[in-house]
Amino acid sequence: QVQLVESGGGLVQPGGSLRLSCAASGSSVSIYHMGWYRQAPGKQRELVAIITTGGNTNYADSVEGRFTISRDNTKNTVYLQMNSLKPEDTAVYYCNAARTNVYWGQGTQVTVSS
Repeated sequence: QVQLVESGGGLVQPGGSLRLSCAASGSSVSIYHMGWYRQAPGKQRELVAIITTGGNTNYADSVEGRFTISRDNTKNTVYLQMNSLKPEDTAVYYCNAARTNVYWGQGTQVTVSS
């Protein structure tokens, strides 16, 4: 079992950047497919980016070229670097670990507004 804690959210102006962190405990992130999801008010939770145990990455079309997911096994942490942020990126962002079971963090709020 793994516990996930997200951090790094906040208020940022359009065009700005944020880096979200997902710190894991109880197990190594290296054995899980790790993902970032987001949920905006009134909308369903959607996949933003994933990184597999082999290091392959995949992104939602809406963030391709702006967001980068990465994993630091030595720190047992997964990151989401978000650049060129837009108001439509406003959401609660959740970290996810998937193997036999699926685990979620509590989420961190990202607000993009001038």
